[in-house]
Amino acid sequence: MSNPQNLRYSKEHEWLSDAEDGVSTIGITEHAANALGDVVFVQLPDVGDTVTAGETCGELESTKSVSDLYCPVTGEVTAVNEDVVNDPSLVNSAPFEGGWLFKVRITDEPSDLLTAAEYDAHIAG
Repeated sequence: MSNPQNLRYSKEHEWLSDAEDGVSTIGITEHAANALGDVVFVQLPDVGDTVTAGETCGELESTKSVSDLYCPVTGEVTAVNEDVVNDPSLVNSAPFEGGWLFKVRITDEPSDLLTAAEYDAHIAG
């Protein structure tokens, strides 16, 4: 399992891309996708919703369980990946590419986001 170096990570297993024009893409890590098992349903925030760092902003349902989705930053949702809504298995097959979840125009970013190396250490225990 290789976590892309160009992303930042939350301790709740979400990833965040560098902002382009103030907008970042958010998804869950491969580690989280593997722990969930086969994802069969995703509930994401709506475009225009305000999300808050560390708070629940959706759900991921798998064959094993239902897990809350936490937002790693505060801001306004600018896009939702409809491909993942229609085919939740993308979260498992391509968590860092086609399985991204939503985009946020960031207004506040916590200081505790992790680098890839820090996240690797976090999941290693």
